[in-house]
Amino acid sequence: MNSFGSVARLVAATAMVCSATGAWADAAESLRGFVRDVKSGQSDFTQTVTSPDGKKQKVSSGSFSFARPNRFRFDYAKPYPQTIVSDGVKVWFHDPDLNQVTVRKVGDTLGSTPVALLTGTSIEKTFELKNQPDRGGLEWVQATPRETGGTIQWLKAGFKGKALMAVEIADSFGQRSLLQLNELTTEVTPPAATFSFNIPAGADVSEQ
Repeated sequence: MNSFGSVARLVAATAMVCSATGAWADAAESLRGFVRDVKSGQSDFTQTVTSPDGKKQKVSSGSFSFARPNRFRFDYAKPYPQTIVSDGVKVWFHDPDLNQVTVRKVGDTLGSTPVALLTGTSIEKTFELKNQPDRGGLEWVQATPRETGGTIQWLKAGFKGKALMAVEIADSFGQRSLLQLNELTTEVTPPAATFSFNIPAGADVSEQ
């Protein structure tokens, strides 16, 4: 998996920040409130990953669901199908075109990543939050990993009123990723089967 593709998948996982459901004073408090109060949700998303020189972009779209702690599912529809599923213990990465499945432990996959920030139960231990200037009609908060040396430099979440509309990420390779959310709902808990994965017959399985 190259770094460009890895960040694309990582950004998708950040989609779970979705929408805050209360009225908080600023973007940092909105994110804290989201982690504290929002237990599950689902939405469609569009994701754009831009190369370090700004000349190349990769656009993908699909749908996602999540339930705390650390359970999530991302179904990419375009430009090609792909699925990422976590049951809270393991994470499955499935490429249907190649019929390949990679399995990893949640703890090894999350670390100081946006997934840990948005599906876990704690923020301050892992990330430092700082409000940013308003931009594009949104209120922004930046989350910076406290541990250095990881693949993520920072994550920014943009709120409009009570809803988070965008997530932006910069990685250590200079790539930028933007996730735009569409019609997220937090009132319905996805069925438990959403976060289970059955390995397809004949798939090439690699467990790490």
